[in-house]
Amino acid sequence: MRTHHSYIALVLVSVLAMLCSTAAFAATPAASFTGPIPATVNSFPFMAAQRTLGNLDLAKYGYVEEEFIISGPADVYDWLGDGSLKVLSSGHYSTRILVRRPANQNRFSGNVVVEIMNAARRFDWAMMFGYTHDYLLEHGDAWIGVTMPGGIAGLQKFNPSRYERLSFANPTPSTPCPGGAANTISDAEEGLRWDMLSQLGALLKSNVPSRPLAALRVQNVYMTTQHVDIVTYINAIHSHARLDNGKPVYDGYLVKSPLAPSKINRCAAAPAKGDPRQLIQSIDVPVIAVASQGEVVSTSAFRRPDGDAPKNQFRLYEIAGASHIDRSPYFSLAIYPDQTAAGGNVVGTREWPFAAKCQPDIPLTELPLMTYMFDAALYNLDQWVRKGTAPPHGTPVELKNPGRDDASIVLDSYGNGKGGVRSSYVDVPIATYFPNSNGPGTCPELGHKQDFDSSRLASLYGSPSKYASQVAESVNALVRQRLLTESDGRRIKAEAQKIPRF
Repeated sequence: MRTHHSYIALVLVSVLAMLCSTAAFAATPAASFTGPIPATVNSFPFMAAQRTLGNLDLAKYGYVEEEFIISGPADVYDWLGDGSLKVLSSGHYSTRILVRRPANQNRFSGNVVVEIMNAARRFDWAMMFGYTHDYLLEHGDAWIGVTMPGGIAGLQKFNPSRYERLSFANPTPSTPCPGGAANTISDAEEGLRWDMLSQLGALLKSNVPSRPLAALRVQNVYMTTQHVDIVTYINAIHSHARLDNGKPVYDGYLVKSPLAPSKINRCAAAPAKGDPRQLIQSIDVPVIAVASQGEVVSTSAFRRPDGDAPKNQFRLYEIAGASHIDRSPYFSLAIYPDQTAAGGNVVGTREWPFAAKCQPDIPLTELPLMTYMFDAALYNLDQWVRKGTAPPHGTPVELKNPGRDDASIVLDSYGNGKGGVRSSYVDVPIATYFPNSNGPGTCPELGHKQDFDSSRLASLYGSPSKYASQVAESVNALVRQRLLTESDGRRIKAEAQKIPRF
């Protein structure tokens, strides 16, 4: 009898464990979708590749562009201090995705990069595609830009009929936020965006017929953005976003400017200073974070150690000599007539897309340091996921008075930042690279350079050929360390060959 009772108890424990596990785990449903939406002379996607400042002809690369509307039910969450989520209400979303993929399945790498598009100008802007398009097209990756709540009004003004269905409607529109300056009511609820992102990833990995990328064999889906929403997703949502097989929806993350997370819903506050939720958490897929030298004073408060354990795969790269923004992301900015039609913050010109000049006047920097680091980061992220090959470690940019209001970058003898991920630009320099500029508006985020004169170049290198040789040596070392891709290494070497005589 004792044995029989013990057996029954064991069975009951097992059943209860299974029930608890089932209750705690709910597979993320795939988003519903419509499309691809036809493109005509009078109705076409906002930010279509050939209607951006980069005027990218995808067909030359064997790529096609498609647009879909995705929709589904979604919950609004509260993010509790212990890291858990509480469902506050349930609603429905409908948004658009812009898909760029190889036309031939044999060109497809198996990787999909999902970019949370930036809505800083109140319309969609695929900043990370601007940085990484050369790498993505060369490697046969698919790219998907997803419209967030802040970009919908611009799309609907741009083409009311094409985008009329888009919505993140507030499930409780007559309920004000509790207390404080946010004590308002709203027809929109940005908190629905988290389930939308999860359901998009689940759709891409599903077997739903005619889904986006249905002709391709999707193996890995990575998320990226220049927005703190990605930190919120990693910290609050990732562990809850699971497929039917229990695996995560997203296989890895590339974070630009690793700052504190955004708020979880319209009425919530973002985690406060000192809250452990501010730091990128250890999760069960790799995370690579990249910060420019121009961002380090701000992002240094959110530094965390690298990790190599299966549930703590993390790298932080701080890029010496790089500014917060350069010309690269403007490659993906919509052309000016379309910006105007979207009714957003339309300023400047193609050559200077800002409202005011810096003091003194500077050109928009062409220095591609962040592009090269993002390319290497994407390669290393994929190798980490596919093969378990851990990326190289980086060193932090050196700071004077870290954590204080007067914190500043420690400079080397050339005036460039010390430490950080190095490059031939700062280790075999022909200029001082300032990651910040004087002036109004965006100027403190923009970089500029001061070229060395001929006499200084001659004293440093002797001749252009010797300079090019030193650049090649630096580049080769970085490629071996996997801090630079071979393709980008070739670009830097070719550039070094064009230096004027001195």
